[in-house]
Amino acid sequence: MSKGLLIVLSGPSGVGKGTVCSKLRQRLPELVYSVSATTRSPRLGEEHGVNYFFKTREQFLDMIENDQLLEYAEYVNNFYGTPRDFVEQTINAGKDIILEIEVQGALKVKEKFPQGIFVFLLPPSLDELKDRIEGRGTENKATIDHRMMVAADEISLIEHYDYAVVNDEIDLACERIQSIIVAEHCKVRKSQ
Repeated sequence: MSKGLLIVLSGPSGVGKGTVCSKLRQRLPELVYSVSATTRSPRLGEEHGVNYFFKTREQFLDMIENDQLLEYAEYVNNFYGTPRDFVEQTINAGKDIILEIEVQGALKVKEKFPQGIFVFLLPPSLDELKDRIEGRGTENKATIDHRMMVAADEISLIEHYDYAVVNDEIDLACERIQSIIVAEHCKVRKSQ
């Protein structure tokens, strides 16, 4: 049985990673979503192993210590990370898995799992990205300006990715990513 692929979908905040990932999973129901581990408490309706792997702080620190995470970060006093075992078991079972993650996390994954397929989701333009962020109506001008500076820095890291996909229309972006997955499965892998 051939192994599955780890597809890492990344890009700047506001580019539509979550929307594209959700639509892609509707189109490819066999595509496994990479479930993150977290130390935060479950919210109403969230299930262990479906939404997150809920861990105590001690359990999470043990995972860090034992190199059981492809990447992790602390955000608002809670840890979030990608469990290596879940990803490797899925791939070894011949299933493809998608990880939707911010740019810095994706670069950490690449260090530990360079055989992954790294896809950078781009906005049609920086102006369009700004319009999308402003359209959320959740941030003030200073926050939007900061996000735009961060987005420009993140876009400059595109050279570390295998593919770039413009998210001009969700369905077209999904078709492009599906084509990447098909091409990667057809690729002749050379033994090292």
